[in-house]
Amino acid sequence: MPGDRRILLVEDDVLIGMMLVDMFDALGFPEPAQATSNEEALAIIGTEPIAGALVDINLGDEKGWPVADALAEHGIPFAFTTGGGDAIPSAHAHRKLVTKPFRISEIETVLNEFIPE
Repeated sequence: MPGDRRILLVEDDVLIGMMLVDMFDALGFPEPAQATSNEEALAIIGTEPIAGALVDINLGDEKGWPVADALAEHGIPFAFTTGGGDAIPSAHAHRKLVTKPFRISEIETVLNEFIPE
């Protein structure tokens, strides 16, 4: 069922978001739910079935921590993405961190960890 593999992509950079959507497609994943802000991501988490998420730490002038907290509360697995230099709060220190520039092999590994066998 496609909804079982739908990933939430929280990324404020349009070009990076497009590149990730292309990677999802190449890996056989459905088009992700997309958000460019905490507000958009939180609305999606509350209304759509999500198998996992990639959350950019820096979303314009805000950090992705509220999204991370909401995903954790809902038991949805996720990983952070960043351009580097960000400290992850201790509550989420065990989460995987994928750094930019992304490699498709890293994205594939993370996405497959979200999907139960």
